[in-house]
Amino acid sequence: MSTANTMPFHKYRPFQPINLPNRTWPSKTITKAPIWCSVDLRDGNQALIEPMGPERKRRMFETLVKLGFKEIEIGFPAASQTDFDFCRELIEQNLIPDDVTVQVLVQCRPELIERTFESLKGAKRAIVHFYNSTSTLQRRVVFGMEKEGITKIATDAAALVKELAAAAPETDWVFQYSPESFTGTEVDYAVEICEAVMDVIQPTPQKRMIFNLPATVEMSTANIYADQIEYFLRKVKNRDCIILSLHPHNDRGTGVAAAELGVMAGADRVEGTLFGNGERTGNVDVVTLAMNLFSQGVDPMLDFTDITSVARVAEYCNQLPVHPRHPYVGELAFTAFSGSHQDAIKKGMAAQGQRNDNVWEVPYLPIDPADVGRAYEPVIRINSQSGKGGIAYVMEQDYGIELPRRLQIEFSQVIQKIAETTGKEISPELIWNSFKGEYLDQPEAAYRFKSHRTLPDVHASDRRLLTAEVEVNGEKVTLEGSGTGPIDAYIDALSRHSGLVLNLIDYREHAIGKGSSTEAAAFVELKRPDGSTLFGVGCDRNIVAASLKAVTSAANRLMAGG
Repeated sequence: MSTANTMPFHKYRPFQPINLPNRTWPSKTITKAPIWCSVDLRDGNQALIEPMGPERKRRMFETLVKLGFKEIEIGFPAASQTDFDFCRELIEQNLIPDDVTVQVLVQCRPELIERTFESLKGAKRAIVHFYNSTSTLQRRVVFGMEKEGITKIATDAAALVKELAAAAPETDWVFQYSPESFTGTEVDYAVEICEAVMDVIQPTPQKRMIFNLPATVEMSTANIYADQIEYFLRKVKNRDCIILSLHPHNDRGTGVAAAELGVMAGADRVEGTLFGNGERTGNVDVVTLAMNLFSQGVDPMLDFTDITSVARVAEYCNQLPVHPRHPYVGELAFTAFSGSHQDAIKKGMAAQGQRNDNVWEVPYLPIDPADVGRAYEPVIRINSQSGKGGIAYVMEQDYGIELPRRLQIEFSQVIQKIAETTGKEISPELIWNSFKGEYLDQPEAAYRFKSHRTLPDVHASDRRLLTAEVEVNGEKVTLEGSGTGPIDAYIDALSRHSGLVLNLIDYREHAIGKGSSTEAAAFVELKRPDGSTLFGVGCDRNIVAASLKAVTSAANRLMAGG
């Protein structure tokens, strides 16, 4: 009888709990949203395989502003020329709304602090977030320093930050200090070093400073993190002079829970990223946190009424997918495959329609999908595929083309090949040019649709005759066919001439633009002989011509082995 190998659990030690008699946080409830600070453009960006370029940074910033974030960490300007330039762009082009405060991160090193203030010159209001690591492990292994030396690094930095801020009074400065790797630091020492920084900065109730207590590495259960926060707040002096901020990571997969319990323990502010992107297993997920509040009847102070568009922006900017089962957002978040679940949802929806108290109660659906811009239909669908939302976002927002879900998946493979070959950032222009080359212009196409006309079939009242003018390898050819409508008749004509078996399994269309410039986009899906499918796309002022171009596009791709 074989015995499974035992995992080496003896290498690890349990995290020591905090001695906190009469803790109060377990009986607290969250009744208002914390101050939100997005760190997508700094912490999230540094964790990307391919960090954002200027265009993606700009798009992310604009989205964060639109969502309602009032504090946004825009980068680490002293460590990256790209971040420095982006900071200058926002300030010099006056792109920061008056009610939004930008934040930048900097280590407690004089030359980096000076460079940071250079990057913020002319800003109306800015948070300077300075930090140094304080954990017992890093003091011993990385720095080889005692507490006194670590504290001096922090207080020297605080003095320089205060001096440089005083030299630039045109900016409304806010100071933020993080004892980085707080969760691995003795809480009493975290209080000690923060108070030493406070003695230098000298905040007041009218001019508070921010203490940020990061779970740089999530090392314990969420309740212990909450104990650390409550303990800190019990011990630290001048509570009315500080804003207590959290920065949870997700190494144990409980970042959201840790943030919620930390707010219950008294924290005022939370730093996180959309959908939890960040180093290793990620930062805390602000979308989930905010929507959890929303589900409890608390105003989240962020606008996620069009959650799909937010996900597409994040996928495009981060070049990372949102998981199909992500809470509130994923393609399958409101999908039930179980028959009993579907039946309960259907009955719950029917009962909901009879209510007049505007309270939501439907089995298996903690919120109304419509509140985040989702439809009811996906709730009871039988199956689903998760498309490549970032590409779909660019195509829809920049070029007005709404890709059907399966076409998103198909086209994403084209872009993936380009990304793997070039190793470079895929710009919206490259996405569009690739789409045109694959589906619209098709430079190597055998067939090119030119025009058509249809007539009733005198022999069958339910059929139409179609004549189409096309170019075949550069020569003008007239094709003839019949069918129940123009598309069916054109498929008949094209099949006769090419010898292809064209099996149409799906057709969709939508308008592009408005008024006199409106065009039609048509999408056809054909089945290959092996049972797989492929798409064709056509655009034209005339919807019938657009649909016949789409059939031509698909046929060309089929012949080319697309």
